[in-house]
Amino acid sequence: MNGLGSARTVLLSPDFGCRVGAMSEASWASSAATRRSMQSNRSRDTAPEVSLRRKLHAAGLRYRTCARPLPDVRRTTDLVFRSSKVAVEVRGCFWHGCPNHYKPPVTNDSYWAAKAARNVARDADTERRLEEAGWLLIVVWEHDDVDVAVNRIAQLVRTRRSV
Repeated sequence: MNGLGSARTVLLSPDFGCRVGAMSEASWASSAATRRSMQSNRSRDTAPEVSLRRKLHAAGLRYRTCARPLPDVRRTTDLVFRSSKVAVEVRGCFWHGCPNHYKPPVTNDSYWAAKAARNVARDADTERRLEEAGWLLIVVWEHDDVDVAVNRIAQLVRTRRSV
């Protein structure tokens, strides 16, 4: 045990101002149901990400998941191929402001528009940092064909590995 409690313990910051199941006065959510729904969204191991990983593994590629390509930058990418300096991000259309599919929500739209804008700015900054360090970032959107993405990733990883 690490002194923070058991794995089942839920730790909440005092400034969070809520207990499990209760909504905070300053919550970003428009309702308790919305808050529960949004909290259950995964940041990793999403269905598109798992599908891509399975097919890449079946193609004989090995990678790190949810890893930092640049150790001194506190950002992770979904897949990292260290030997070829290739990082892969699987982006959701809503969360990352897909130019083709992003639809702003009706409820609490100013919050979500600002959140999407922050995510897009962070994604651009991450891409710039990786490029400056000699990495290639491959972005796979949740709506992309997985087989096409696997072929593209496999080709780029193998090409960069042999250079």
